[in-house]
Amino acid sequence: MKIRPFTRAILALLAAAFIMGCAGARAVTLPPEEPAMHSVEEFSDDERVAGIDDPWEEFNRGMYRFNYYLDKHVLLPVVSGYEFVAPVVVQKGVSNFFGNIGEVRTFYNSILQLKGKKSLTVFGRFVVNTTVGIGGLFDPASSMGLKRQGEDFGQTLGHWGAGSGPYLVLPVLGPSTVRSASGFGADAGVRFALVNAVDPFENIGHGNVLLAGITALEGIDMRHREKFRYYDSGYPFEYEMVRFLYYKMGELNVMK
Repeated sequence: MKIRPFTRAILALLAAAFIMGCAGARAVTLPPEEPAMHSVEEFSDDERVAGIDDPWEEFNRGMYRFNYYLDKHVLLPVVSGYEFVAPVVVQKGVSNFFGNIGEVRTFYNSILQLKGKKSLTVFGRFVVNTTVGIGGLFDPASSMGLKRQGEDFGQTLGHWGAGSGPYLVLPVLGPSTVRSASGFGADAGVRFALVNAVDPFENIGHGNVLLAGITALEGIDMRHREKFRYYDSGYPFEYEMVRFLYYKMGELNVMK
């Protein structure tokens, strides 16, 4: 059965609303034992969705399911415990703190992309929130008109003409491409180098343990802020739609 363009657009909008955490109501959840494995060709002949470069689809689908089970049985229970124990004001402060650290990545990538105005905004945010915001626990910069930006090395590669490459689902991190995965690796390397250069816990006993705890808290906070839930859409072609939306969002980010 061929779906009309209007109906196809409505389906895409509904899927986008869910994936972006904007859906007001949930569809019926697919049973965990029967994850969405149907092809989008069963429902639409839209080449934008079906034609995305995914040469490692079998691996990616397996990793998608692996992330689902890891999410359900490990990450989300930990996040639920964190949300139960920590007051909302503490959760907000933790998110602000790690967001402030992330300004460093946005700053140097803005410079690499020759975005002078954005780099100045990011630098201003970091200074204000680190000082007035007590180490980044609060975000007074936003109320001053210095809105949070976002850049990473994957976007920097795209800015200078690097193609996105094939679709790739990473363990834990989820949807990606070869370009964004490479960018993540580069940003992680820069961060590791900066932490070792600054060595904030040099004179603190068990500094490595403390650093590991902070890193774990950052991971919990990242999952806490992410509203997406695997197989919660009820769509029988969720894998394809996530892949399509990830590509579209990646293109928009590079164009910013």
